[in-house]
Amino acid sequence: MPKSYIKRILDARIYDVAIETPLEPMRQLSYRFGNRILLKREDLQPVFSFKIRGAYNKLLKLAPEQRARGVICASAGNHAQGLALGAQQLGVRATIVMPSTTPAIKVNAVRMRGAEVVLHGDTFDEAAARARELVEERGLVFIHPYDDPDVIAGQGTVAMELLRQHPGNLDAVFIPVGGGGLAAGMAAYIKYVRPEIKVFAVEPEDAACLKLAMDEGNRDGRLPQVGLFADGVAVAQIGEETYRVLRETIDGVLTVTTDEICAAIKDIFEDTRSIAEPAGAVGLAGLKKYAEQQGEQNLTLATVCSGANTNFDRLRYISERTEIGEKREAVLAVTIPEQPGSYLQFCRDLGDRSITEFNYRFAGGAGRFAGGAGRSGNSGEAHIFVGMQVATDTDRAQLVAQLQDKGYQVADLTDNEMAKLHIRHLVGGRAPGINDEVVYRFEFPERPGALRKFLEQLAGRWNITLFHYRNHGAAYGRVLVGLAVAEDERPALKALLDQLQYPFWEETDNPAYRLFLSQCE
Repeated sequence: MPKSYIKRILDARIYDVAIETPLEPMRQLSYRFGNRILLKREDLQPVFSFKIRGAYNKLLKLAPEQRARGVICASAGNHAQGLALGAQQLGVRATIVMPSTTPAIKVNAVRMRGAEVVLHGDTFDEAAARARELVEERGLVFIHPYDDPDVIAGQGTVAMELLRQHPGNLDAVFIPVGGGGLAAGMAAYIKYVRPEIKVFAVEPEDAACLKLAMDEGNRDGRLPQVGLFADGVAVAQIGEETYRVLRETIDGVLTVTTDEICAAIKDIFEDTRSIAEPAGAVGLAGLKKYAEQQGEQNLTLATVCSGANTNFDRLRYISERTEIGEKREAVLAVTIPEQPGSYLQFCRDLGDRSITEFNYRFAGGAGRFAGGAGRSGNSGEAHIFVGMQVATDTDRAQLVAQLQDKGYQVADLTDNEMAKLHIRHLVGGRAPGINDEVVYRFEFPERPGALRKFLEQLAGRWNITLFHYRNHGAAYGRVLVGLAVAEDERPALKALLDQLQYPFWEETDNPAYRLFLSQCE
């Protein structure tokens, strides 16, 4: 047991820049899981991350001569901000080497603290190599982001606060791991003061360097590449000192998927109205997985929201993946007969389930993406890409079984990365053999059954040749519809659309449609 860290942690004098962050109950998530779930809010630090603790503690331990030379670090962003703030507080010159993939919000925050920023490489390891070169070139003092006893001790103050804030029963603590500084400091303290508490390290499954080391019994191995979504924990090899501590103090390593991380970001938002960065939600994603696997209730579980530095434009991707990560969306490819009314019948067979996505494109010939909502002269089958809300994995399996019982061929694409990342955006193209297509864009109130009602009002007279709908959480659903309508029937179509009482716009002459979807040159 690394007892030497206890005195280091107790002696850390970091509170002239860091704050003691609250330990908050996650009431909604606790209710869902039947357990008491606590969240340590390190995202509320002045630099929106726990990293200020270790960086400042290390600066305080430097000799005056070392501070005068200036300091340098390699960081994915949060350690960089912590070191920049600490150096600014002490009047020390700081140089920060950051991977070129670092979110702009972190880069700008470091520069605002007066530090020099050097962008280099795609991963932490490449940035670290460049930082080592600059140490030799400029005579700077290297401040490691995690593999340093003083840094580890600074991060360990998170556990010191947590146990003081919650002296009662605590079954397990879940700590995110990149290089391992936070986990090592917290685990060392928890296991010394409260050895009965289980401590679990949590990593993204595409950056699981600690799991690799634990499985092999040493830290010699390196991941050939690491996922960059949770950039704050994108490390290829666990630290030497952090591994020494962790192998003696943790009860296990959990890995989580990108979708599970996205779902945890949403959970934090719903309970706190704050948006965690992906790395900041890794611990909660692991906590949820553990709670689901154990199936126990009335446990007290704690984790750390370790940071909130993310680019705003990344939220679009997070929102897209959240429902799947929460196991609340099924993504299916469904084959329906290419015959009049089959498209509408499929919507009716779904009942009142909320449809989150609905895509198809008429293909002609074999009818690979044919509609079937109205008349059609083609035989064959239509393939529809559809997303639907479900409650659990079991509910998803029941939905697939119900559709199959009704005679539909169903391919479950919920866990298919290609489908989620690309195919959902590529269902479309030009429809061969259609020269009388018109395209309209509609808006209708977003509520359960609204899409089916829309189709019931529209279907019956003309063949639907294109359909694209995606629920983006707005108050109004937006649908793009193509119809095969002869020239002399278009006044009748216009009259029907006027009766629908939904806002609509004809897009047949839109240059985007003409360039990518229309058969007409």
